[in-house]
Amino acid sequence: MVLLVSERTFNQEVLESPIPVLVNFEAPWCGLCRVIQPLLLQFKTQCGEEIKLVGVNADQNFKLSTTYRLKSLPTLLLIENGIVRERLDCFRGRDDLRQALEEIKVSYTNRPKTYSTAKTADLGCRTA
Repeated sequence: MVLLVSERTFNQEVLESPIPVLVNFEAPWCGLCRVIQPLLLQFKTQCGEEIKLVGVNADQNFKLSTTYRLKSLPTLLLIENGIVRERLDCFRGRDDLRQALEEIKVSYTNRPKTYSTAKTADLGCRTA
């Protein structure tokens, strides 16, 4: 199951996510969007908790469609720390998409994990 996000939930679910998010901009009338859905679900299963997959209905979320300058559907954006790292649009078919998803999976699941922790400032105020 893919989490559906809207303009109201986009910041929290995507831009503020602690893990990279693959955003699938789609529409109910888009045939190619339905064709690639099984590939995206397979990708999500393979990546587990390393990459989050969300869907956005481009017709119902016009501000997001405009903000990310969608030219065609489906459009996939890999967003990490609020920054678009990859953009997949105008792919020629399943094999193109499969190869692009594999490259994303390899680059994100094989890298060392970094955890952000709160740091305390050492002000040098010590008593003897």
